[in-house]
Amino acid sequence: MMTYNMNKITAILLLICSHSLLATELPVSHTTDTSSVTRSIVFEPIEGQYSSTRIPALVLTKKGTLLAFAAGRIESGSDWADMDLIMKRSEDGGQTWGPLQIVAHRAGGKPTDNPTPIVGHDGTIHLVYQRDYAYAYYTQSTDDGLTWAPTKDITATFEAFKSEYDWKVLAPGPGHSIQLQNGRLVVPVWLAASERLKPHRSHYPSRIATIYSDDNGKIWLAGELIPDVEGFKNPSETMAVQLEDGRVALNIRNNSDKRRRGVSISKDGISGWSKPEFIDGLFEPICMGSIIAVHDNKKNYLLFVNPDSEHIDKHPRANLTLKLSKDKGKTWPVSKVLNPGSSGYADLAIGPDNTIYCLYETRSKGGVALILQKMEWHELTR
Repeated sequence: MMTYNMNKITAILLLICSHSLLATELPVSHTTDTSSVTRSIVFEPIEGQYSSTRIPALVLTKKGTLLAFAAGRIESGSDWADMDLIMKRSEDGGQTWGPLQIVAHRAGGKPTDNPTPIVGHDGTIHLVYQRDYAYAYYTQSTDDGLTWAPTKDITATFEAFKSEYDWKVLAPGPGHSIQLQNGRLVVPVWLAASERLKPHRSHYPSRIATIYSDDNGKIWLAGELIPDVEGFKNPSETMAVQLEDGRVALNIRNNSDKRRRGVSISKDGISGWSKPEFIDGLFEPICMGSIIAVHDNKKNYLLFVNPDSEHIDKHPRANLTLKLSKDKGKTWPVSKVLNPGSSGYADLAIGPDNTIYCLYETRSKGGVALILQKMEWHELTR
């Protein structure tokens, strides 16, 4: 009789739960009036081309164009499937979308994924992504996402982490990232020191950090690793936001027993990170979440979105919920359910009139599709 190591079984189950969406619509604990919300399909499975379209990233350019990025996964929705890094543009607020563009083509079984775009102060669109969870690349667009510069291999930036953390897996983001007020480009990254190498490397155990550029993407450097804290298990997919006082906060996915999102703060976005703490108001279903800063009537807010399934049995990826903080993320008193059904990874963008855009995963045609939801600011704050 074959025997199994229980620790290995647990690790495999965690990996499956953290990177898969359930195949059916899911029950929810409550519903909400979504009559003010408009929806459009941005990416969906294409027979003979993409079995799933996953890992959303969304930005609104200086010219008002929405750029939606995703991984077009081939043959399966697995993180290790072959895939193209794809994009679509919308010049009318998400009502219609242009043709699908391939920003980075498939590479023969080496996953091409984790789009992490930044809208620069000068309108440049910066994009960092990974290939095979072993190499990192950078490209940029100066024409609103119509064309992209030749890619640059920036894997050497990650090598600087190895003296402190001997990673076997790397990945940026995913989801939008930020340029600070002083011009610094900041991209959160996660690293895994996988003990299992075949058939695929594991995404655990893991640490997080940031990489950055102070010269508009020409040179990328490694920041400091976020402190490793007992009880804060396997931090991974992370998003950065600059607070009104100039500090940078990381909102962190993690596998901790407490089931809450984590936060770590730095004065400069690259060093002196505080020990991660749990955010009481943000449930962690073990899934990517998105955070963005909003300014309205001389007041500053933070918006956050993820599947809040705290009150659903077994905590599936469902009940996509938008939450608002008025106190730099300490409390989250306002919430609105965007999609009560199956919903996974999501990313946020905000318009100049504070229109809220959310690009999120849901089940479709036996795979995963990406839906854009659009909501007016007053519908959340009234």
